[in-house]
Amino acid sequence: MPTEDKWKANMHKVAFAQQFPGLLLNWHACEGKTIRAVLPLTGKPGAMVIVFADASFTIVPPLAPEPWAIGQALIDARPQLEAAHRTAYEEYDQLVQKDREALRNARLEKILGAIHNNLEQIPELKTRLTELVKEWK
Repeated sequence: MPTEDKWKANMHKVAFAQQFPGLLLNWHACEGKTIRAVLPLTGKPGAMVIVFADASFTIVPPLAPEPWAIGQALIDARPQLEAAHRTAYEEYDQLVQKDREALRNARLEKILGAIHNNLEQIPELKTRLTELVKEWK
């Protein structure tokens, strides 16, 4: 049957391709390798085939990491990157501190705004807040 033959031929082709010599399917296998070429993967915009000097290769998705992932990468790779990018890390640390402070201030303003906006609707709020402040003293 031609349809079944086609299905079997495709299955064998895919199985062979998935076991192709030199195909690397985990990042640890790429460690220490020298890149020989980075080629676009036809049909998948942004995806690339990385060919290493020893003729091994891997396929990578488009490089468009989320901002949180870039920040986490800067933290995780700091021991390997900081010596080469000391000034950039110093600036990044200042920006992280500024962001933390802005978040703290935004939370404070949100809490104060919630209290202010609810004083008329909840008359006992002022009394409860006063009692709470006395407990902290």
